[in-house]
Amino acid sequence: MSAPVSPPLSSDAGSTVSARLERLLERLEPLLPAPREPDWNASIAFRWRRQQSIFGRFGALEPVMQVAKITLDDIRQADEAKRLVVRNTRHFVEGLPANNVLLTGARGTGKSSLIRACLHEFAGQGLRLIEVDKDDLTDLPELVERLRGRPERFIVFCDDLSFEQGEAGYKAMKSALDGSIASTGDHVLIYATSNRRHLLPETMRENLEARHQDDGEIHPGDTTEEKVSLSERFGLWVAFYPFRQDAYLDVAAHWLAQHGLTLDAAARTAALRFALERGSRSGRVAAQFARDWVGQCADQARHGG
Repeated sequence: MSAPVSPPLSSDAGSTVSARLERLLERLEPLLPAPREPDWNASIAFRWRRQQSIFGRFGALEPVMQVAKITLDDIRQADEAKRLVVRNTRHFVEGLPANNVLLTGARGTGKSSLIRACLHEFAGQGLRLIEVDKDDLTDLPELVERLRGRPERFIVFCDDLSFEQGEAGYKAMKSALDGSIASTGDHVLIYATSNRRHLLPETMRENLEARHQDDGEIHPGDTTEEKVSLSERFGLWVAFYPFRQDAYLDVAAHWLAQHGLTLDAAARTAALRFALERGSRSGRVAAQFARDWVGQCADQARHGG
């Protein structure tokens, strides 16, 4: 025996149900968790985090209680990149026109460290940093709204940024860079780092889409144009390059000096071996070597051998 089929609602009945639902939502709205205002004096850096409640997900700003201490002097072998980013950041905190920044290039060469060093350099002038994960980029409009009216200058920091085709965060980032953030005032900029120049994977097939004009010019295909359309929205591009051996050793010597050690012949040999084993010479590898070597020297001093 089949179940009875309910008759369709009339338009009047549908309107009544809709009106009752609206009244119910109006009663529930005061019960929804209000955005929690962070303690702006707790830190100079914050993280945007999505949190779950019985009413759904909402965003919150969480202070970073222990901000990694790094200075501009710690950024080595990237003088031109440092000059450009520091100048742009100084203009920003001074209320002058400044650009969103995309830092691209080899891994471990100081892209993220440079942004954090700028934070420490200009925190006394009101600079604050908010780190946003790629998965939360769709929250950018909500985040910017939270910052409205604040006297500080905010860098929204997206580290190691890259997208796959069709990701929601891609469109959100394009929208933010194309004017949504600028329309809220001049106190928010986006700084992003990426190993990909255009933030999206590039394939050989895209080269086949290029069009050859009668005058000999080559015009990129639509796929390439779409990829470039995001990265070109950053007003300032800053490139980082792989380290040569002498540059790597210079950075290793810098970090050893922080612990009162020098890059003597033994340390130099160990540093080169350390990089060879990892297949990479970079500032990150140099800092890792320095920590390892300092530990070895301390261990030897304590226990001999």
